[in-house]
Amino acid sequence: MEQNPEYVIEMLHITKEFPGIKANDDITLQLRKGEIHALLGENGAGKSTLMSVLFGLYQPEQGEIRKNGQPVKIDSPNDATALHIGMVHQHFKLVDVFTVLDNIILGAEDTRMGFLQKKDARKKVQALSEQYGLHVDLDAKVEDITVGMQQRTEILKMLYRDNEILIFDEPTAVLTPQEIEELMQIMKNLAAEGKSILFISHKLNEIMEVSDRVTVLRKGKYVGTVDTASTTKEELSRMMVGRPVQLVVDKSPAQPKEPVLTVQGLCVPSRIHKHDAVKDVSFTVHAGEIVCIAGIDGNGQTEFVQALTGLERASAGHIELCGHDITHQSIRARSQAGMSHIPEDRHKHGLVLDFTLEQNMVLQRYYEPRFQNHGFIRFDAVRSYAEDLIRRYDVRSGQGPVTIARSMSGGNQQKAIVAREIDRDLPLIVAVQPTRGLDVGAIEYIHGQLVAQRDAGKAVLLVSLELDEVMNLSDRILVMYEGEIVGELDPKKTTVEELGLYMAGAKRQGKERASA
Repeated sequence: MEQNPEYVIEMLHITKEFPGIKANDDITLQLRKGEIHALLGENGAGKSTLMSVLFGLYQPEQGEIRKNGQPVKIDSPNDATALHIGMVHQHFKLVDVFTVLDNIILGAEDTRMGFLQKKDARKKVQALSEQYGLHVDLDAKVEDITVGMQQRTEILKMLYRDNEILIFDEPTAVLTPQEIEELMQIMKNLAAEGKSILFISHKLNEIMEVSDRVTVLRKGKYVGTVDTASTTKEELSRMMVGRPVQLVVDKSPAQPKEPVLTVQGLCVPSRIHKHDAVKDVSFTVHAGEIVCIAGIDGNGQTEFVQALTGLERASAGHIELCGHDITHQSIRARSQAGMSHIPEDRHKHGLVLDFTLEQNMVLQRYYEPRFQNHGFIRFDAVRSYAEDLIRRYDVRSGQGPVTIARSMSGGNQQKAIVAREIDRDLPLIVAVQPTRGLDVGAIEYIHGQLVAQRDAGKAVLLVSLELDEVMNLSDRILVMYEGEIVGELDPKKTTVEELGLYMAGAKRQGKERASA
Protein backbone atom coordinates (compact mmCIF):
# COMPACT_ATOMS: atom_id res chain seq x y z
CA MET A 1 0.00 0.00 0.00
CA GLU A 2 1.24 3.53 -0.75
CA GLN A 3 2.14 5.81 2.13
CA ASN A 4 -0.72 7.97 3.28
CA PRO A 5 0.38 11.04 5.25
CA GLU A 6 -3.25 11.80 6.12
CA TYR A 7 -3.19 9.06 8.79
CA VAL A 8 -1.14 9.29 11.98
CA ILE A 9 -1.80 5.61 12.79
CA GLU A 10 -2.79 2.78 10.46
CA MET A 11 -3.52 -0.75 11.60
CA LEU A 12 -3.65 -2.82 8.42
CA HIS A 13 -5.16 -6.35 8.18
CA ILE A 14 -4.59 -7.14 11.86
CA THR A 15 -5.37 -10.72 12.95
CA LYS A 16 -5.04 -11.80 16.59
CA GLU A 17 -6.02 -15.25 17.88
CA PHE A 18 -6.47 -16.73 21.35
CA PRO A 19 -7.24 -20.38 22.20
CA GLY A 20 -10.60 -21.16 20.62
CA ILE A 21 -11.28 -17.64 19.34
CA LYS A 22 -10.22 -15.21 16.59
CA ALA A 23 -10.46 -11.95 18.53
CA ASN A 24 -9.42 -9.81 15.52
CA ASP A 25 -9.99 -11.18 12.03
CA ASP A 26 -8.32 -9.07 9.30
CA ILE A 27 -9.16 -5.63 10.76
CA THR A 28 -8.03 -2.33 9.25
CA LEU A 29 -8.31 0.92 11.25
CA GLN A 30 -6.99 4.33 10.18
CA LEU A 31 -6.69 7.32 12.53
CA ARG A 32 -6.32 10.89 11.26
CA LYS A 33 -4.31 13.51 13.13
CA GLY A 34 -6.44 15.58 15.50
CA GLU A 35 -9.57 13.45 15.20
CA ILE A 36 -11.62 11.58 17.77
CA HIS A 37 -12.17 8.16 16.22
CA ALA A 38 -14.66 5.89 17.99
CA LEU A 39 -14.30 2.11 17.96
CA LEU A 40 -17.72 0.56 18.44
CA GLY A 41 -18.75 -3.04 18.96
CA GLU A 42 -20.51 -5.53 21.21
CA ASN A 43 -18.81 -7.07 24.24
CA GLY A 44 -16.20 -9.46 22.95
CA ALA A 45 -16.20 -7.89 19.45
CA GLY A 46 -12.42 -7.45 19.68
CA LYS A 47 -12.16 -3.71 20.45
CA SER A 48 -9.94 -3.94 23.53
CA THR A 49 -7.83 -6.65 21.87
CA LEU A 50 -7.20 -4.41 18.85
CA MET A 51 -6.16 -1.51 21.08
CA SER A 52 -3.96 -3.83 23.16
CA VAL A 53 -2.20 -4.78 19.92
CA LEU A 54 -1.59 -1.08 19.20
CA PHE A 55 -0.32 -0.55 22.75
CA GLY A 56 2.08 -3.51 22.51
CA LEU A 57 0.34 -5.76 25.06
CA TYR A 58 -0.36 -8.37 22.36
CA GLN A 59 1.49 -9.29 19.16
CA PRO A 60 -0.73 -9.93 16.12
CA GLU A 61 -0.37 -13.11 14.03
CA GLN A 62 -0.78 -11.04 10.85
CA GLY A 63 -0.90 -7.43 9.72
CA GLU A 64 1.19 -4.32 10.23
CA ILE A 65 1.03 -1.02 12.08
CA ARG A 66 2.17 2.26 10.53
CA LYS A 67 2.80 5.61 12.17
CA ASN A 68 2.80 8.62 9.82
CA GLY A 69 3.04 6.17 6.90
CA GLN A 70 6.12 4.32 8.23
CA PRO A 71 5.85 0.67 9.38
CA VAL A 72 6.60 0.32 13.12
CA LYS A 73 7.10 -2.66 15.42
CA ILE A 74 5.41 -2.42 18.84
CA ASP A 75 6.60 -5.31 21.01
CA SER A 76 5.74 -3.79 24.40
CA PRO A 77 4.02 -0.80 26.03
CA ASN A 78 7.49 0.79 26.30
CA ASP A 79 7.72 0.74 22.49
CA ALA A 80 4.25 2.30 22.33
CA THR A 81 5.27 5.03 24.78
CA ALA A 82 8.41 5.72 22.73
CA LEU A 83 6.11 6.25 19.72
CA HIS A 84 3.99 8.63 21.89
CA ILE A 85 1.04 6.21 22.10
CA GLY A 86 -0.73 6.16 25.49
CA MET A 87 -3.68 4.14 26.81
CA VAL A 88 -6.23 4.48 29.60
CA HIS A 89 -7.40 0.93 30.27
CA GLN A 90 -10.96 -0.02 31.15
CA HIS A 91 -9.69 -1.31 34.51
CA PHE A 92 -7.17 1.25 35.67
CA LYS A 93 -3.51 0.34 36.11
CA LEU A 94 -2.82 2.35 39.26
CA VAL A 95 -0.99 1.52 42.51
CA ASP A 96 -3.61 1.99 45.25
CA VAL A 97 -1.21 2.87 48.08
CA PHE A 98 0.73 5.47 46.06
CA THR A 99 -0.31 9.11 45.78
CA VAL A 100 -1.77 10.51 42.58
CA LEU A 101 1.51 12.29 41.77
CA ASP A 102 3.59 9.14 42.35
CA ASN A 103 1.28 7.18 40.03
CA ILE A 104 1.60 9.80 37.30
CA ILE A 105 5.39 9.83 37.29
CA LEU A 106 5.89 6.09 37.97
CA GLY A 107 8.16 4.68 35.28
CA ALA A 108 8.97 8.13 33.88
CA GLU A 109 10.70 9.59 36.93
CA ASP A 110 13.04 12.55 36.65
CA THR A 111 16.12 11.91 38.79
CA ARG A 112 19.25 13.89 39.47
CA MET A 113 22.25 12.05 40.90
CA GLY A 114 19.94 9.23 41.92
CA PHE A 115 17.45 11.49 43.73
CA LEU A 116 13.84 11.84 42.63
CA GLN A 117 13.03 15.38 41.42
CA LYS A 118 9.39 15.66 42.43
CA LYS A 119 9.20 19.44 42.43
CA ASP A 120 9.63 19.71 38.64
CA ALA A 121 7.27 16.80 38.08
CA ARG A 122 4.62 18.44 40.26
CA LYS A 123 4.94 21.70 38.29
CA LYS A 124 4.55 19.89 34.98
CA VAL A 125 1.53 17.90 36.22
CA GLN A 126 -0.11 21.03 37.66
CA ALA A 127 0.42 22.87 34.36
CA LEU A 128 -1.16 19.96 32.45
CA SER A 129 -4.12 19.74 34.83
CA GLU A 130 -4.77 23.47 34.40
CA GLN A 131 -4.41 23.30 30.61
CA TYR A 132 -6.88 20.43 30.19
CA GLY A 133 -9.18 21.05 33.16
CA LEU A 134 -8.12 17.84 34.94
CA HIS A 135 -8.25 18.89 38.58
CA VAL A 136 -7.25 16.18 41.03
CA ASP A 137 -5.57 16.18 44.47
CA LEU A 138 -1.96 15.18 43.72
CA ASP A 139 -1.24 14.19 47.33
CA ALA A 140 -4.28 11.95 47.85
CA LYS A 141 -3.74 8.20 47.83
CA VAL A 142 -5.36 6.51 44.86
CA GLU A 143 -7.35 4.13 47.12
CA ASP A 144 -9.05 7.18 48.70
CA ILE A 145 -10.25 8.95 45.55
CA THR A 146 -13.32 8.37 43.37
CA VAL A 147 -13.22 6.34 40.20
CA GLY A 148 -13.65 9.53 38.16
CA MET A 149 -10.57 11.01 39.80
CA GLN A 150 -8.63 7.80 39.18
CA GLN A 151 -9.46 8.17 35.52
CA ARG A 152 -8.16 11.73 35.47
CA THR A 153 -4.97 10.39 37.03
CA GLU A 154 -4.66 7.94 34.12
CA ILE A 155 -5.18 10.75 31.58
CA LEU A 156 -2.56 12.93 33.29
CA LYS A 157 -0.22 9.93 33.23
CA MET A 158 -0.53 9.86 29.42
CA LEU A 159 -0.11 13.61 29.02
CA TYR A 160 2.90 13.63 31.35
CA ARG A 161 4.61 11.26 28.90
CA ASP A 162 3.92 13.70 26.01
CA ASN A 163 1.73 11.15 24.21
CA GLU A 164 0.17 12.25 20.90
CA ILE A 165 -2.05 9.23 20.24
CA LEU A 166 -4.40 8.60 23.17
CA ILE A 167 -6.39 5.38 23.50
CA PHE A 168 -9.43 5.48 25.83
CA ASP A 169 -10.83 2.00 26.55
CA GLU A 170 -14.46 2.39 27.69
CA PRO A 171 -13.57 5.64 29.49
CA THR A 172 -17.10 6.46 30.65
CA ALA A 173 -18.08 3.02 31.97
CA VAL A 174 -17.42 4.11 35.56
CA LEU A 175 -18.27 7.82 35.46
CA THR A 176 -21.22 9.90 36.59
CA PRO A 177 -23.23 11.92 34.06
CA GLN A 178 -21.44 15.11 35.16
CA GLU A 179 -18.02 13.45 34.91
CA ILE A 180 -18.94 12.14 31.45
CA GLU A 181 -19.78 15.69 30.33
CA GLU A 182 -16.41 16.85 31.67
CA LEU A 183 -14.55 13.99 29.99
CA MET A 184 -16.21 14.74 26.64
CA GLN A 185 -15.01 18.32 26.97
CA ILE A 186 -11.51 17.17 27.94
CA MET A 187 -11.39 14.91 24.86
CA LYS A 188 -12.49 17.76 22.60
CA ASN A 189 -9.79 20.00 24.15
CA LEU A 190 -7.17 17.31 23.56
CA ALA A 191 -8.19 16.89 19.91
CA ALA A 192 -8.23 20.68 19.42
CA GLU A 193 -4.61 20.75 20.62
CA GLY A 194 -3.65 18.23 17.93
CA LYS A 195 -3.87 14.99 19.91
CA SER A 196 -5.38 12.03 18.03
CA ILE A 197 -7.84 9.99 20.07
CA LEU A 198 -9.08 6.40 19.71
CA PHE A 199 -12.18 6.03 21.83
CA ILE A 200 -13.54 2.53 22.53
CA SER A 201 -17.17 2.69 23.51
CA HIS A 202 -20.59 1.24 23.04
CA LYS A 203 -22.51 4.22 24.38
CA LEU A 204 -24.15 5.60 21.28
CA ASN A 205 -25.04 9.01 22.78
CA GLU A 206 -21.40 9.70 23.59
CA ILE A 207 -20.14 8.51 20.22
CA MET A 208 -22.64 10.77 18.45
CA GLU A 209 -21.63 13.73 20.63
CA VAL A 210 -17.87 13.51 20.61
CA SER A 211 -16.48 11.49 17.69
CA ASP A 212 -15.62 12.53 14.13
CA ARG A 213 -15.69 9.02 12.67
CA VAL A 214 -16.77 5.57 13.89
CA THR A 215 -15.34 2.17 13.02
CA VAL A 216 -17.65 -0.75 13.86
CA LEU A 217 -16.49 -4.29 14.72
CA ARG A 218 -18.73 -7.33 15.06
CA LYS A 219 -17.56 -10.74 16.34
CA GLY A 220 -13.93 -9.92 15.57
CA LYS A 221 -14.57 -8.70 12.01
CA TYR A 222 -14.53 -5.22 10.49
CA VAL A 223 -18.05 -4.01 9.56
CA GLY A 224 -17.29 -0.49 8.30
CA THR A 225 -16.22 3.10 9.05
CA VAL A 226 -18.73 5.97 8.90
CA ASP A 227 -18.68 9.73 9.46
CA THR A 228 -20.54 10.42 12.70
CA ALA A 229 -22.29 13.48 11.26
CA SER A 230 -23.97 11.39 8.55
CA THR A 231 -25.20 8.44 10.66
CA THR A 232 -27.80 7.76 13.41
CA LYS A 233 -27.83 5.84 16.70
CA GLU A 234 -30.23 3.31 15.17
CA GLU A 235 -27.93 2.70 12.20
CA LEU A 236 -24.88 2.30 14.45
CA SER A 237 -26.66 -0.16 16.76
CA ARG A 238 -27.76 -2.19 13.73
CA MET A 239 -24.16 -2.28 12.42
CA MET A 240 -22.92 -3.29 15.86
CA VAL A 241 -25.42 -6.01 16.79
CA GLY A 242 -26.55 -7.10 13.33
CA ARG A 243 -30.24 -6.46 14.10
CA PRO A 244 -32.44 -3.54 15.17
CA VAL A 245 -32.17 -2.87 18.93
CA GLN A 246 -34.82 -1.48 21.26
CA LEU A 247 -33.17 1.52 22.94
CA VAL A 248 -36.01 2.10 25.44
CA VAL A 249 -37.13 -0.35 28.15
CA ASP A 250 -40.55 -1.84 27.54
CA LYS A 251 -42.36 -2.34 30.85
CA SER A 252 -45.83 -2.24 32.37
CA PRO A 253 -46.60 -0.28 35.58
CA ALA A 254 -45.29 -1.91 38.79
CA GLN A 255 -47.58 -3.87 41.10
CA PRO A 256 -45.80 -3.55 44.48
CA LYS A 257 -46.74 -6.15 47.11
CA GLU A 258 -45.32 -6.94 50.56
CA PRO A 259 -42.09 -5.29 51.82
CA VAL A 260 -38.96 -7.38 51.13
CA LEU A 261 -36.19 -5.01 52.25
CA THR A 262 -36.60 -2.46 55.03
CA VAL A 263 -33.72 -0.15 55.96
CA GLN A 264 -34.11 2.06 59.05
CA GLY A 265 -31.77 4.82 60.22
CA LEU A 266 -28.70 3.24 58.63
CA CYS A 267 -25.38 4.99 59.28
CA VAL A 268 -22.06 3.79 57.85
CA PRO A 269 -18.69 5.29 58.84
CA SER A 270 -16.38 6.63 56.15
CA ARG A 271 -12.91 5.20 55.59
CA ILE A 272 -11.59 8.53 54.36
CA HIS A 273 -12.82 11.13 56.86
CA LYS A 274 -14.32 11.35 60.35
CA HIS A 275 -17.92 11.89 59.23
CA ASP A 276 -20.34 9.11 58.33
CA ALA A 277 -20.41 8.22 54.64
CA VAL A 278 -24.09 7.18 55.03
CA LYS A 279 -26.31 9.21 57.35
CA ASP A 280 -29.63 8.00 58.72
CA VAL A 281 -30.94 6.33 55.55
CA SER A 282 -34.41 4.78 55.68
CA PHE A 283 -36.56 3.25 52.91
CA THR A 284 -38.45 0.13 51.91
CA VAL A 285 -38.36 -1.96 48.74
CA HIS A 286 -41.46 -4.06 48.01
CA ALA A 287 -41.85 -7.24 46.02
CA GLY A 288 -42.69 -6.40 42.42
CA GLU A 289 -40.91 -3.04 42.13
CA ILE A 290 -37.58 -1.62 41.02
CA VAL A 291 -36.31 1.06 43.38
CA CYS A 292 -33.27 2.96 42.17
CA ILE A 293 -30.71 4.80 44.27
CA ALA A 294 -29.39 7.55 42.01
CA GLY A 295 -26.59 9.94 42.76
CA ILE A 296 -23.21 11.22 41.70
CA ASP A 297 -20.43 8.77 42.46
CA GLY A 298 -18.88 9.23 45.89
CA ASN A 299 -22.05 10.26 47.72
CA GLY A 300 -22.23 7.20 49.95
CA GLN A 301 -23.78 4.67 47.55
CA THR A 302 -20.75 2.38 47.67
CA GLU A 303 -20.59 2.39 51.48
CA PHE A 304 -24.36 1.91 51.71
CA VAL A 305 -24.30 -1.15 49.43
CA GLN A 306 -21.32 -2.60 51.29
CA ALA A 307 -23.18 -2.28 54.62
CA LEU A 308 -26.31 -3.75 53.05
CA THR A 309 -24.48 -6.75 51.60
CA GLY A 310 -22.20 -7.38 54.60
CA LEU A 311 -18.90 -6.08 53.22
CA GLU A 312 -18.88 -3.18 55.74
CA ARG A 313 -20.29 -2.78 59.25
CA ALA A 314 -23.04 -0.25 59.89
CA SER A 315 -22.54 1.99 62.95
CA ALA A 316 -26.28 2.44 63.54
CA GLY A 317 -29.65 1.39 62.16
CA HIS A 318 -31.37 -1.83 61.11
CA ILE A 319 -31.68 -3.89 57.93
CA GLU A 320 -34.59 -6.30 57.60
CA LEU A 321 -34.87 -8.83 54.76
CA CYS A 322 -38.06 -10.86 54.35
CA GLY A 323 -38.91 -10.20 58.01
CA HIS A 324 -35.48 -11.23 59.38
CA ASP A 325 -33.05 -8.79 60.99
CA ILE A 326 -29.79 -9.20 59.03
CA THR A 327 -27.99 -6.08 60.35
CA HIS A 328 -25.13 -8.07 61.87
CA GLN A 329 -25.30 -11.22 59.75
CA SER A 330 -22.42 -12.62 57.68
CA ILE A 331 -22.36 -12.31 53.90
CA ARG A 332 -23.36 -15.96 53.47
CA ALA A 333 -26.22 -15.59 55.96
CA ARG A 334 -27.55 -12.58 54.00
CA SER A 335 -27.22 -14.54 50.80
CA GLN A 336 -29.16 -17.47 52.30
CA ALA A 337 -31.77 -15.08 53.73
CA GLY A 338 -32.63 -14.09 50.14
CA MET A 339 -30.20 -11.47 48.83
CA SER A 340 -28.34 -11.68 45.53
CA HIS A 341 -25.78 -8.98 44.71
CA ILE A 342 -24.40 -7.73 41.39
CA PRO A 343 -21.42 -5.77 42.76
CA GLU A 344 -20.04 -2.44 41.63
CA ASP A 345 -16.48 -3.71 41.17
CA ARG A 346 -16.64 -6.94 39.20
CA HIS A 347 -12.93 -7.67 39.68
CA LYS A 348 -12.76 -7.10 43.45
CA HIS A 349 -16.13 -8.43 44.56
CA GLY A 350 -17.75 -10.18 41.59
CA LEU A 351 -15.30 -12.78 40.33
CA VAL A 352 -12.25 -14.77 41.30
CA LEU A 353 -10.29 -13.83 38.20
CA ASP A 354 -7.99 -16.86 38.16
CA PHE A 355 -10.86 -19.32 38.56
CA THR A 356 -12.66 -20.75 35.55
CA LEU A 357 -16.03 -19.45 34.44
CA GLU A 358 -17.81 -22.55 35.80
CA GLN A 359 -16.16 -22.17 39.22
CA ASN A 360 -17.26 -18.53 39.32
CA MET A 361 -20.82 -19.50 38.45
CA VAL A 362 -21.20 -21.53 41.68
CA LEU A 363 -19.21 -19.34 44.10
CA GLN A 364 -22.13 -18.92 46.53
CA ARG A 365 -23.74 -22.30 45.85
CA TYR A 366 -20.98 -24.91 45.66
CA TYR A 367 -22.04 -26.31 49.08
CA GLU A 368 -25.66 -26.94 48.00
CA PRO A 369 -26.63 -30.64 47.61
CA ARG A 370 -27.05 -30.05 43.89
CA PHE A 371 -23.33 -29.31 43.49
CA GLN A 372 -21.70 -31.48 46.18
CA ASN A 373 -21.98 -34.93 47.67
CA HIS A 374 -20.49 -35.53 51.17
CA GLY A 375 -18.14 -32.59 50.76
CA PHE A 376 -16.97 -33.54 47.25
CA ILE A 377 -17.81 -31.18 44.38
CA ARG A 378 -19.96 -32.76 41.68
CA PHE A 379 -18.01 -31.37 38.72
CA ASP A 380 -20.44 -32.73 36.12
CA ALA A 381 -23.32 -30.84 37.79
CA VAL A 382 -21.25 -27.63 37.95
CA ARG A 383 -20.27 -28.00 34.28
CA SER A 384 -23.81 -28.54 32.98
CA TYR A 385 -25.15 -25.68 35.14
CA ALA A 386 -22.45 -23.32 33.81
CA GLU A 387 -23.08 -24.39 30.21
CA ASP A 388 -26.79 -23.69 30.67
CA LEU A 389 -26.13 -20.17 32.04
CA ILE A 390 -23.55 -19.41 29.31
CA ARG A 391 -26.09 -20.38 26.65
CA ARG A 392 -29.04 -18.52 28.16
CA TYR A 393 -27.18 -15.29 28.87
CA ASP A 394 -24.95 -15.36 25.75
CA VAL A 395 -21.71 -15.19 27.74
CA ARG A 396 -18.98 -15.25 25.10
CA SER A 397 -15.67 -16.88 25.97
CA GLY A 398 -12.94 -18.73 24.10
CA GLN A 399 -13.24 -22.06 25.91
CA GLY A 400 -16.75 -22.05 27.36
CA PRO A 401 -17.05 -23.11 31.03
CA VAL A 402 -13.30 -23.77 31.42
CA THR A 403 -12.29 -20.26 30.29
CA ILE A 404 -10.27 -18.42 32.95
CA ALA A 405 -12.40 -15.42 34.03
CA ARG A 406 -9.46 -13.00 33.71
CA SER A 407 -9.14 -13.67 29.97
CA MET A 408 -12.74 -12.67 29.16
CA SER A 409 -13.80 -9.22 27.97
CA GLY A 410 -15.13 -6.90 30.68
CA GLY A 411 -18.65 -7.02 29.28
CA ASN A 412 -18.74 -10.80 29.27
CA GLN A 413 -17.41 -10.91 32.83
CA GLN A 414 -20.33 -8.66 33.73
CA LYS A 415 -22.83 -10.89 31.90
CA ALA A 416 -21.49 -13.92 33.81
CA ILE A 417 -22.10 -12.18 37.16
CA VAL A 418 -25.59 -11.03 36.15
CA ALA A 419 -26.42 -14.57 34.97
CA ARG A 420 -25.24 -16.10 38.25
CA GLU A 421 -27.06 -13.61 40.49
CA ILE A 422 -30.39 -13.52 38.65
CA ASP A 423 -30.47 -17.31 38.29
CA ARG A 424 -30.23 -17.76 42.06
CA ASP A 425 -33.91 -16.81 42.08
CA LEU A 426 -33.91 -14.95 45.43
CA PRO A 427 -36.50 -12.44 46.74
CA LEU A 428 -34.09 -9.44 46.57
CA ILE A 429 -31.66 -8.46 43.81
CA VAL A 430 -29.21 -5.69 44.70
CA ALA A 431 -27.94 -4.59 41.28
CA VAL A 432 -25.11 -2.05 41.39
CA GLN A 433 -24.21 -0.64 37.98
CA PRO A 434 -25.50 -3.87 36.35
CA THR A 435 -24.89 -2.68 32.78
CA ARG A 436 -21.55 -0.96 33.37
CA GLY A 437 -19.38 -1.55 30.32
CA LEU A 438 -22.07 -3.39 28.34
CA ASP A 439 -23.16 -2.83 24.74
CA VAL A 440 -26.70 -1.90 23.66
CA GLY A 441 -27.64 -5.50 22.88
CA ALA A 442 -26.53 -6.74 26.30
CA ILE A 443 -28.08 -3.73 28.08
CA GLU A 444 -31.40 -4.42 26.36
CA TYR A 445 -31.19 -8.04 27.53
CA ILE A 446 -30.22 -7.30 31.16
CA HIS A 447 -32.83 -4.56 31.52
CA GLY A 448 -35.37 -7.06 30.21
CA GLN A 449 -34.19 -9.63 32.77
CA LEU A 450 -34.49 -7.16 35.67
CA VAL A 451 -38.00 -6.17 34.59
CA ALA A 452 -38.91 -9.88 34.27
CA GLN A 453 -37.62 -10.44 37.82
CA ARG A 454 -39.74 -7.53 39.04
CA ASP A 455 -42.80 -8.92 37.24
CA ALA A 456 -42.14 -12.33 38.81
CA GLY A 457 -42.54 -10.69 42.23
CA LYS A 458 -38.91 -10.03 43.13
CA ALA A 459 -37.75 -6.82 44.80
CA VAL A 460 -35.01 -5.07 42.83
CA LEU A 461 -32.76 -2.42 44.38
CA LEU A 462 -30.87 -0.78 41.54
CA VAL A 463 -27.90 1.51 42.19
CA SER A 464 -26.95 3.34 39.03
CA LEU A 465 -25.03 6.38 37.83
CA GLU A 466 -26.53 6.16 34.31
CA LEU A 467 -29.33 8.73 34.06
CA ASP A 468 -30.94 6.92 31.10
CA GLU A 469 -30.97 3.68 33.07
CA VAL A 470 -32.37 5.38 36.19
CA MET A 471 -35.21 7.03 34.24
CA ASN A 472 -35.95 4.01 32.07
CA LEU A 473 -35.84 1.17 34.54
CA SER A 474 -37.00 2.41 37.95
CA ASP A 475 -40.48 2.53 39.43
CA ARG A 476 -39.25 4.84 42.21
CA ILE A 477 -36.06 6.89 42.41
CA LEU A 478 -34.30 7.70 45.68
CA VAL A 479 -31.60 10.35 45.27
CA MET A 480 -28.55 10.09 47.52
CA TYR A 481 -26.46 13.18 48.17
CA GLU A 482 -23.62 13.30 50.69
CA GLY A 483 -24.83 10.08 52.31
CA GLU A 484 -28.47 11.14 52.75
CA ILE A 485 -31.62 10.42 50.80
CA VAL A 486 -32.59 13.93 49.66
CA GLY A 487 -35.55 13.09 47.46
CA GLU A 488 -37.95 10.42 46.30
CA LEU A 489 -39.08 10.90 42.70
CA ASP A 490 -41.46 9.23 40.30
CA PRO A 491 -39.66 8.66 36.97
CA LYS A 492 -42.93 9.22 35.10
CA LYS A 493 -43.38 12.67 36.66
CA THR A 494 -39.82 14.00 36.85
CA THR A 495 -37.25 15.14 34.29
CA VAL A 496 -33.54 14.42 33.87
CA GLU A 497 -32.90 18.09 34.73
CA GLU A 498 -34.81 17.88 38.03
CA LEU A 499 -33.06 14.62 38.88
CA GLY A 500 -29.71 16.30 38.17
CA LEU A 501 -30.55 19.15 40.60
CA TYR A 502 -31.25 16.66 43.41
CA MET A 503 -28.07 14.72 42.57
CA ALA A 504 -25.99 17.91 42.74
CA GLY A 505 -27.53 18.87 46.11
CA ALA A 506 -29.23 21.97 44.70
CA LYS A 507 -32.69 20.62 45.65
CA ARG A 508 -33.99 18.44 48.45
CA GLN A 509 -37.31 17.27 49.83
CA GLY A 510 -38.39 17.33 53.45
CA LYS A 511 -37.13 14.47 55.61
CA GLU A 512 -40.59 12.99 56.01
CA ARG A 513 -41.06 12.68 52.22
CA ALA A 514 -37.70 11.03 51.68
CA SER A 515 -38.16 8.20 54.15
CA ALA A 516 -41.75 7.42 53.24
